[in-house]
Amino acid sequence: MRMRQVMGTAACLMMLFAVPGWAGMGQDKPNYPPTREKVVVDDYHGVKIEDPYRWLEDGESEEVVKWTQDQNLFTRGWLDAVRSRGRIVKQLEALWDYPKMGTPQKRGGRLFYTHNDGLQNQSPLYVRDGLEGAPRLLIDPNTLSEDGTVAMDWYYVAESGNFVAYGTSPNGTEQSTLRVRDARTGEDLEDVIDGCRFSDVAWLEDDTGFYYTRFPKPGTVPDNERNYNHRVFFHRLGTDADTQDALIFAVPAKKEILFDIHLSSEERYLAVFASEGSSRDAEVYVKDLKGGGFLQLVRGLHDTYSGEIVGDTFYLRTNEGAPNGRIFAVDLKNPARSEWKCIVPEGRDAIEDAGIVNGKLLVQTLHNATSRILLYSLDGKPEGELPLPPMVSVYSLSGEWDDPELFVRFASFTMPASVHRYDFASKRLEVFFEPETPFDGEAFTTEQAWVPSKDGTKISMFLVHKKDLKKDGKAPVFLTGYGGFTVNMTPYYTPSIAWWISQGGIFAMPNLRGGSEYGEAWHEAGMLANKQNVFDDFIACGEWLIDNGYTSKSKLAIEGGSNGGLLTGAVLVQRPDLFGAVIIAVPLLDMLRYHLFSIARYWIPEYGSSEDPEQFEFIRAYSPYHNVKKGMTCPPTLIMTGASDNRVDPLHARKMGALLQRDAGGPGPLLLRVESKAGHGQGKPTRKRIEAAADEFAFLVRALDLKVKRRI
Repeated sequence: MRMRQVMGTAACLMMLFAVPGWAGMGQDKPNYPPTREKVVVDDYHGVKIEDPYRWLEDGESEEVVKWTQDQNLFTRGWLDAVRSRGRIVKQLEALWDYPKMGTPQKRGGRLFYTHNDGLQNQSPLYVRDGLEGAPRLLIDPNTLSEDGTVAMDWYYVAESGNFVAYGTSPNGTEQSTLRVRDARTGEDLEDVIDGCRFSDVAWLEDDTGFYYTRFPKPGTVPDNERNYNHRVFFHRLGTDADTQDALIFAVPAKKEILFDIHLSSEERYLAVFASEGSSRDAEVYVKDLKGGGFLQLVRGLHDTYSGEIVGDTFYLRTNEGAPNGRIFAVDLKNPARSEWKCIVPEGRDAIEDAGIVNGKLLVQTLHNATSRILLYSLDGKPEGELPLPPMVSVYSLSGEWDDPELFVRFASFTMPASVHRYDFASKRLEVFFEPETPFDGEAFTTEQAWVPSKDGTKISMFLVHKKDLKKDGKAPVFLTGYGGFTVNMTPYYTPSIAWWISQGGIFAMPNLRGGSEYGEAWHEAGMLANKQNVFDDFIACGEWLIDNGYTSKSKLAIEGGSNGGLLTGAVLVQRPDLFGAVIIAVPLLDMLRYHLFSIARYWIPEYGSSEDPEQFEFIRAYSPYHNVKKGMTCPPTLIMTGASDNRVDPLHARKMGALLQRDAGGPGPLLLRVESKAGHGQGKPTRKRIEAAADEFAFLVRALDLKVKRRI
């Protein structure tokens, strides 16, 4: 099963330390840094829309840089005034300081895996010979910069185990440069390839080269085209990539398509999966490498397809005609659609992933948003299930199609990620790596509630808290969500969750429409014209928490990042009365112009575009930046972004911050935090993660008037 490796003790008798509420949280508006206005008027299909802060879109201008510095100084003044912030940092450091292992990959008798001692900024890559071999450091990204801001974005190990292709990028930009390291000597080869953001790599078995995906080389296209025109190439080791790499596949007429690749066993077939938008692999092409061109196996750019080829059979997972997914066996010698054989039919639970290990088909499903791993023969006969604990999420599986063992990595809200080894012969799942942590999860419990949304749809929601919680409405709640792009919000562990619940708080996470926890129908119910459902779901969950005695409005905090930042930005302007504090991280907020920046045109299939008259209407109705009302009363709000964000441009955060500071009032400040040498979050060093989490919690401590324990 081929896997892409991508680089997210409660003590007794605690003394409590009270922190005062916001200084100056009266009716007078804080003395925000001045922001000039220059109104630009756009005409959208006959509708005039004013934009007073268009000038804040240019993050390179000296004026915007100075304005951002002033905003950061103002924000630091508020956050650093929290007397317990230093204590929060130390407590987070203690919770973060435990070993972490990625899922091992076995290649050529060697095991490759990432391992972080605890507080290392980046996780190094190790290799060892077999299960019992001594670990040997292979790639340490911490040596690539003094402050840990150069990350290893991804890596792919050759089938022989002799080489690793890996990508690095600075400052969270994700603009990866591909290099090749010899696993035997620990030295890099001379092969260097730029433009390898989101790259997929498939090695030849003889180590002479690999197929890979890349964007145009920097400098060969305008900057606004650098993240488009994805293509598939072949690189032969020792040759110059710029002049000698062969173009294998491209669709020039559709620049907003991304490709993933798969090389079959015995290197007979190359499969290319084309996706329009980031949530759908929707066209499939197959090339017989013994001769002939590409066969387009699937057309349409609508449904999801993925899979792998063993021998002459393509095991293809799709939700076409089956919202929860099903799996076909396709004979590539006779690939006509009428000859496809359904070997795993659609079931009640959504299929999240599938792959082949030890000649068995492993199917990962979601049952009420938690993981199950089902085993089938290659002709679809059920052969049992892996014995996973309840309420866990499987992060990744690793094993070859003919491998007698499987590695599986999973976690829960109160149990850090561990790695287990499954032996197919004994049918036993044994611990391979289990970290010791300072957090005692035994004192906490996870429950799942079902909340009726505005239209009556039941929304599942996880609640994590102390076992002895009293439902007296006094507990602070950290409510987070996402709701988009088929992203599944399933149980996961972070030191931040551990800190919050150790302080007596409740962590709440609903499975909003827009994800695919309940299949593609669940996703479609939260995209395009149905996007308002996501906000209604989230609001309903907040109201339910209050109505059922978990918390009160003054103790209810919400947080979301990226598409989740759009979520919290939208519900802030729709229901500012419902929350005690709001955190909006790396967000999309100007939805009329979002598609004009960075990689955002890939997201038009999910959101739509204001260039379309019909889509303009429903986007305008919820776009947070265009629904701020003058004089609205806002709870304390913290907007966070990274200056190097190449996914969601930080212009959204800047413009929304300026508009809220101009038009909104309320019981607390409207703050903007722009982090330097940081992007959307991928590759963010541990030190920056801890500092960002400390700022979030310091903000919430003051906004919600909380008490911080001296010890956890």
